[in-house]
Amino acid sequence: MPYFTYIVECSNGSLYTGWTDDVGQRLQKHNQGKGAKYTRSFGPVSLVACWEFCSKSEAMKFEWKVKNLTKASKSKLIEDTSHRPLPTLVI
Repeated sequence: MPYFTYIVECSNGSLYTGWTDDVGQRLQKHNQGKGAKYTRSFGPVSLVACWEFCSKSEAMKFEWKVKNLTKASKSKLIEDTSHRPLPTLVI
């Protein structure tokens, strides 16, 4: 089962990073106000980057690294990976 680390952009322009095993479902929860406390305050959100991992541990470790980056560094990371297609979401 794949796991994902993702970054969403909130309606106020801020970036939120999380991990999941179902990006489409998680994005839907964020936009329904049932996701993280932060995205409930600043939704709706849109997916701007996503990385796939073989294990939950890898996805969580990468999430932690990304969460500790500055917004400028996160924006650069998003830009550097923008050539990779985002996963197809089933909502």
